[in-house]
Amino acid sequence: MVEMTREEFEGLVSEALDRIPPELTRLMDNVAVFVEDEPPADSPELLGLYEGTPLTERGEWYAGVLPDRISVYMGPTLRLCRREGGDREMVVEEVEITVVHEIAHHFGIDDERLHDLGYG
Repeated sequence: MVEMTREEFEGLVSEALDRIPPELTRLMDNVAVFVEDEPPADSPELLGLYEGTPLTERGEWYAGVLPDRISVYMGPTLRLCRREGGDREMVVEEVEITVVHEIAHHFGIDDERLHDLGYG
C-alpha cells in the first residue's frame, strides 16, 4: 500500500517541475502550482486541474490578471496508485504525468492531443 505525507507528495511535485526542460519553463508566464488534498466534490477522481488562460489565447487584453493556477491533487493520486497495487515509483510517475499534463494546458495543448502523446 502506498502511504505518503503531504510533505513527501509536495516534494514529488517539485521534482516533477524540476524535470521540465528549462527552455519550456522560461516560457511559462503568470502561473502558480499548488498541491491540494482533494479536488472539487463534483470531480473526486481528478488528479490535476489547470485554471486560467492558456498562452495561446492571451492577447493585448491580458494584463493585471491573477496567475493561472495548476492544482495537483494528492488524495486521488494516492488512491489510484493503491487501487492498482502500485508503489512509490508509480506515485512518482503519476505525479510527473499530471504535472506535464497541466503545464501542457498552460501552453494551449488540449486533452485529445495529450492522450495521443501518452499524457492522458
